[in-house]
Amino acid sequence: MLSFAQVAKRQVAAGVRQTVVSRGMRTSAPAAALQKFSMPAMSPTMTEGGIAQWKKAEGEAFAAGDVLLEIETDKATIDVEAQDDGVLGKILVQDGAKNIAVGSVIAVIGEEGDDFSSAEAFASEGGSTGGAAKGKEDATPAPEGEGSNAAKDQSTQGAKGATPAVGTPADETKYGSGDQQTSPQKAPDAPGHGDKPKFFASPLARKIALERGVPLAQVKGTGPEGRITKADVEKFKAGSSAAASSPTSGATAPPGQAASAATAEYEDIPTSNMRKTIGKRLTESKQQLPHYYLTVEINMDRLLKLREVFNKASEGKSKLSVNDFIVKAAALALAEVPEANSAWLGDVIRQYKKADICVAVATPSGLITPIIKDAGAKGLATISAETKALAARARDGKLKPDEYQGGTFTISNLGMFGVDNFTAIINPPQSCILAIGATSTKLELAPEDARGFKAVQVMKASLSADHRTVDGAIGAKWLKAFKGYMEQPLTFML
Repeated sequence: MLSFAQVAKRQVAAGVRQTVVSRGMRTSAPAAALQKFSMPAMSPTMTEGGIAQWKKAEGEAFAAGDVLLEIETDKATIDVEAQDDGVLGKILVQDGAKNIAVGSVIAVIGEEGDDFSSAEAFASEGGSTGGAAKGKEDATPAPEGEGSNAAKDQSTQGAKGATPAVGTPADETKYGSGDQQTSPQKAPDAPGHGDKPKFFASPLARKIALERGVPLAQVKGTGPEGRITKADVEKFKAGSSAAASSPTSGATAPPGQAASAATAEYEDIPTSNMRKTIGKRLTESKQQLPHYYLTVEINMDRLLKLREVFNKASEGKSKLSVNDFIVKAAALALAEVPEANSAWLGDVIRQYKKADICVAVATPSGLITPIIKDAGAKGLATISAETKALAARARDGKLKPDEYQGGTFTISNLGMFGVDNFTAIINPPQSCILAIGATSTKLELAPEDARGFKAVQVMKASLSADHRTVDGAIGAKWLKAFKGYMEQPLTFML
């Protein structure tokens, strides 16, 4: 009599043999043989991203470890590698697409010999995710669950007789949503004079039209069955004078209104993922964190002389900046006052043992803060080399997630722009950020000098602190330690 374990093993082996035989005998790929490739989450906080470029073409085979595409996150452009061997059967969302929700289907993959003729239909199964990816001109996927609720919303509106909002008629199923077999897409009939207009447009086209004030009733769709796409709206905005001269209501516009719209001296610049994230996080920080600010003036004479000596001694091999000294001094001050090297996590205050210093870098798409990890244990030359390398990759959008996610303390230096003094917004969950101004010449009393005064080089540093974790006395103590290291830079060597 066979044991339960032996029976289970035989059943598993039989199932594997059956799968292998059926796959070897078939002539076309069943739906189960194909796989949906979804927008991956490149970080724990990522909710949407863009496709910078596909590295493989449709029908091209790939091996495990090959780069399939480049994903644009809110901070950088990241390569996505294949986990297994396969074939990129169908690309559903093309290069340059933006605002694609994590989990949305962007491609269909399979194996050599698979039939990808039904890939689009396969991708649209199971909700609106596939339908959103299916619209190649539209980068914005439909919200989750929209496909399953479209028919319900339609029948509910029809029963109640409610008038839908303009651009969202009750008798129109969203393109790419709903049951395509039982309710095929049809272009809506021309609206009557007393009815609100019905526009057969993609969600992204509606969004852009709303933002730019483009009347969809005047846009001619070039998509399937007359569907208005993103490109149609953008072309109309750029080349059609009707957008500025014809009001959407059909009434006659005042004489000066159309002229002012046509000659508007402004440009609407779409926000990047990075800019959206910056706006969201900094707004939350300013609204939710109890900021307070402390400022000190630092004598830079000794530091500037020491920097000059170091740079001459290196004979051009390396060039230290003032910011390198600031990073080192901040790390040493955090070791001396560890309460400032902390984060508010709600139920606990996390106090870090190492100083991972974030250095703010301005890029064409927004601000990013690469991290100098364990800066207190590194020398000035190492800090300088790492800062330059990270800043270059940040400007090229090539930072890896672990190079900008995290950090325990941030430094923002606007001194090179001639800014004398400013206060910065804390980057949560960190507790502090240090704002550095320009170094300038100042006259101060000097009884020992024959003139009675002398010129000194001074720099202002302002600390923004979260009062939940860092009390005023702690912030002042940290600034005192930081000033001491900056004014006595030889202590870096001890």
